[in-house]
Amino acid sequence: MTTPGEILQTSDRREVRARPDRITLEVVIRRFNPERGEDSWWDEFRVECDPLERLVEVLHQIKWYQDGTLAFRRSCAHGICGSDAMLINGRNQLACKVLAQDVAPTVRIEPIRGLPVLKDLIVDLEPFLQGYRSVLPYLINESGEPERERLQSPEERARYDDTTKCILCAACTTSCPVFWGDEGYVGPAAIVNAHRFIFDSRDEAADERMRILSDKTGVFRCRTTFNCTDACPRGIEVTKAIQEVKRAILFERF
Repeated sequence: MTTPGEILQTSDRREVRARPDRITLEVVIRRFNPERGEDSWWDEFRVECDPLERLVEVLHQIKWYQDGTLAFRRSCAHGICGSDAMLINGRNQLACKVLAQDVAPTVRIEPIRGLPVLKDLIVDLEPFLQGYRSVLPYLINESGEPERERLQSPEERARYDDTTKCILCAACTTSCPVFWGDEGYVGPAAIVNAHRFIFDSRDEAADERMRILSDKTGVFRCRTTFNCTDACPRGIEVTKAIQEVKRAILFERF
């Protein structure tokens, strides 16, 4: 703990003065720079911040005032874009949805697992996006242009409402042990987005998606560990969606 007005040293980069209405957060970050070699290392920073400050803003303070070489993705800062998914104290979370007071006095931040690290907290999302693209994540309807909008009942819309919330943050997929060990597995996010269209009454390509997901790299690679559901920052019942796609393939439409 610090006292009001106490001077704090921050990794020999600068000094900050503690205030009584603020807290001091020790931020431990796994760093990686391919220009420095193949090995990662841990870097430590101390930041004075408001208890209700979001962790993404704490990272901004580090980047802007302590170490400008720190690399991480961020955009909207409101839990919508999904770009700032990180491993925070061992859990996949969005940095913009984590408050400083909830991780104080020390927080450990790492890149999400199962994807190649490009620099610091930035990973190569291409393997994740390959799985996403493979399930045809868009409406397919060959019936021609309607004179008016394609109508749905509230019940039809509710059938897939939960899986429309996906923001492609990759938190669910990179929390999955199967994905870590099998680079061919499409992953939970891809299945969630397939679910969104398989059960959409306006779509006509459900059978094609289910054929794709019945492959050995598809939905039956899931081992139902529930990591994906726990990791989803949007509260999607990912494991439930995966099980519904499995049942559809086995019993309903394919």
